[in-house]
Amino acid sequence: MAKLKPSRKDQSARQKRGNRKDLDRVLPDRPTHRTTPKESADELAAKASALLQTSQADEALPIALKALKQLKKEDDGLRTNSLPTLNLLAEINLELGNVDEAREYFSHAFQLDPDGLIPESQGGGVEKFLWLAQLSEDGGNDSVAWFQKAITVLRIEISSTSESALKVQRNRKLAAALCSVIEIYMTDLSWEPDAESRCESLITEAILIAPESPETLQTLANVRISQERIDEAKKALADSMALWKELPSGDEGAPDFPTRISLARLLMEVGMEKDAMEVLERLTEEDDTSVEAWYLGGWCAYLTAERSQSVSKSATNGSGTKVAQDSEYEASLMSSRDWLQNSLRLYESQDYEDLRLRDHAAELIHDLDAQLGGTNEEEEEEEEDAAEDDNWESDLEDEDQEMT
Repeated sequence: MAKLKPSRKDQSARQKRGNRKDLDRVLPDRPTHRTTPKESADELAAKASALLQTSQADEALPIALKALKQLKKEDDGLRTNSLPTLNLLAEINLELGNVDEAREYFSHAFQLDPDGLIPESQGGGVEKFLWLAQLSEDGGNDSVAWFQKAITVLRIEISSTSESALKVQRNRKLAAALCSVIEIYMTDLSWEPDAESRCESLITEAILIAPESPETLQTLANVRISQERIDEAKKALADSMALWKELPSGDEGAPDFPTRISLARLLMEVGMEKDAMEVLERLTEEDDTSVEAWYLGGWCAYLTAERSQSVSKSATNGSGTKVAQDSEYEASLMSSRDWLQNSLRLYESQDYEDLRLRDHAAELIHDLDAQLGGTNEEEEEEEEDAAEDDNWESDLEDEDQEMT
């Protein structure tokens, strides 16, 4: 029986299959669709932490929130393994200035670790207590209660550790917490009848466990000033500075910027203007945009001038000494005006909000202008005008020479 001739439809189908095979031989492999592996909560948290460390808090926040959401879903709610991410979110919000949100995340961490007994490596420990003390809306006794929780945990940790370096670190942290409580009793709770005795007890313990902590010695000086024991305060301040002033700028052994601002104020309060100016000059080298550092430098130079004038009036050992003292007096006044004017320029450019600082700086500048005559800015403009006149005359002389 003869074979049936294939229909045109069958021929067309075979031709298409053949053409497809030919195309498969010459065309590259077709890409297959692949799904990106889902990042774990730990990976997301690590990524957010890296962004925070590189000052990219805005980018870190949504990633950290995604990590926390994933942990909630996996564990059907928040559990202790969420502690590192909660702490991270609190730190990110602090960096962004979201104080209320930061407090909320630290509060969640407290609920999961109310006694601070979970190791710090797992997100537990004392840090949340220290932050909640500082972020307390009520302050006063509420802040003291949070600090006391931290102090209790630190004492337990210190007693249970044998590693000397770790013990020193925790002793300094404990001393800092004790000093923070002292500051509260010297300010918010100064009306308490036992405030002074509490401060004395706390500073005694702090000095005992961290005798070479600059911050502890500085707090000791503050307590002694409040007790009007000025000579002891001066010694404590000198001892505090001696521990770090020879260290290079940025060294971790030096107190942080706000602590040294407070140190400058204490030094000025007890008449140690030279040391205060040394601290303030170093601070402005590290951050030349600090309104408070420039303001304090101006005020410090003003106090130095007043002291110089006082010495000058009482000097009786010859006109040469009198002239030198008058020269020092005027130099201090001019330096004071420079520092204060720079402070106010920064104040305006940064929309700073300390009205008392602004008003005091303006008052001092007004007094300095009255003593020195005119303003420093006017003198600078006159010097610039004089320089332009000199240049103009020089150009005319050059043209005359060329014509001749």
